[in-house]
Amino acid sequence: MQIDQEIDTRGMNCPLPILKAKKALSGMESGQLLKVVATDTGSLRDFQAFAKQTGNELVHQETVGDEFIHVLRRR
Repeated sequence: MQIDQEIDTRGMNCPLPILKAKKALSGMESGQLLKVVATDTGSLRDFQAFAKQTGNELVHQETVGDEFIHVLRRR
């Protein structure tokens, strides 16, 4: 998977990971992939809801230890 941009939101709580992702996606081109690394347990459902609301595709979610990895494709 070719990641075009990655942001680190470790230690940030809701809604900051979503807000940072929204800002990053706004500067990306359609089809590009954004990887977000978070430690907020609520981010799993938050990113699912964010993708549905914005039309961006949630390509991948993964839990690695105490970190949550989200990959979004810009619509």
